[in-house]
Amino acid sequence: MTDCESIPFLDLVSPHRELEGELMEGVRRALRSASFIGGAVVAEFEEAFAAFCQTRFCVGVGSGTDALRFAMMAAGIGAGDSVITVPNTFIATTEAISQTGALPEFVDIDEHTYNMDPVSLKKYLEVHCILDANSARLVSRRTGRRVVAIIPVHLYGQMAPMDPILRIAKAFGLTVIEDACQAHGAEYYSLQKNRWFRAGCMGSAAAFSFYPGKNLGACGEAGAITTDDEYLARSVRMLRDHGQREKYHHEVEGYNGRLDAIQAHFLNVKIAYLEVWNEQRREAARRYRELLNGHGVGLPSNPEGNSPVFHLFVVRVNDRAGLMKHLAAKKIGTAIHYPIPLHLQDAYRYLEYRKGDFPVAERVASEILSLPMFPQITADQQARVAEAILEFIAQQAPYYHSVAC
Repeated sequence: MTDCESIPFLDLVSPHRELEGELMEGVRRALRSASFIGGAVVAEFEEAFAAFCQTRFCVGVGSGTDALRFAMMAAGIGAGDSVITVPNTFIATTEAISQTGALPEFVDIDEHTYNMDPVSLKKYLEVHCILDANSARLVSRRTGRRVVAIIPVHLYGQMAPMDPILRIAKAFGLTVIEDACQAHGAEYYSLQKNRWFRAGCMGSAAAFSFYPGKNLGACGEAGAITTDDEYLARSVRMLRDHGQREKYHHEVEGYNGRLDAIQAHFLNVKIAYLEVWNEQRREAARRYRELLNGHGVGLPSNPEGNSPVFHLFVVRVNDRAGLMKHLAAKKIGTAIHYPIPLHLQDAYRYLEYRKGDFPVAERVASEILSLPMFPQITADQQARVAEAILEFIAQQAPYYHSVAC
């Protein structure tokens, strides 16, 4: 590779070129059989992904947003309820909450992992909520609504601290639904249960997205819910298909949120490679650490007992705009996930949060930068990325200061 070749933030071309024959065979089969919705191909993927996530059930749906919304609805979350999550996530997390009729409420994140901070969660439930004497339910002082659930987001491919979150949820009688949309194959060691768990198998249910850029991505929109709860899985199957348990027998008013057979075929092909791709991402993360450690760049934290899959490799710097411009000039792609915390988005003005309400999330959002990360990224490409970053830092000295994570 020469210096003039660009380094993309994400390479979706190479894996699809390598798998083109396998991917297109499913399209040909669908065309010849006219089997486009549901059927054996979808069931095959659901079985494979349930096994991958170590759960009893998987229900394929149309998107990750569908997955999160349907999981909450099947768990009985709806109008009059509040759901606790974090402000540094993609808006689909809170859209799904709002679309059930519930309201999102936020707690701050851990400075190092960017995931939900259990200390902030416990404090919020103890200080900002009260136990209603009549209903024996937890009620938010902020909204006057019942607090019924917690949605920890496994951000950037690293699982949230599930032991303390589940312990807190149990103490307050709350449902936990994992937003695992960026964490296909991530693992967490539970000290409480003395074993490793996969993302998607620790809460009452979990939502996954198979948007094309995910570690396991379709060639379009797709998602899934994983759970060990047979009743919840059955409810989601109805919700995704207009509320029908059998054709034209509608037990509830549902949605059109089915996983189509062609996308299921693509996922069936790709899931066979997911473990290898995840390990390639881990190796790429190790290379970035070796190249950037000790040079004033805030690197991702990897706590003991956590095995992330590096959907994204996110660093922190004190002059993000300058570094992005410098890298762009070197033909290196970057991105920001996510530049504006949700509590400060115009869409959520009605929630009446203010700047300063979640200082860690706000500080992190101003400093984070996602570097090129995909399974096929080469050591040479990463060396070029690191060289460009260190060149920028050297140019900024003595004005540049380190960002600690």
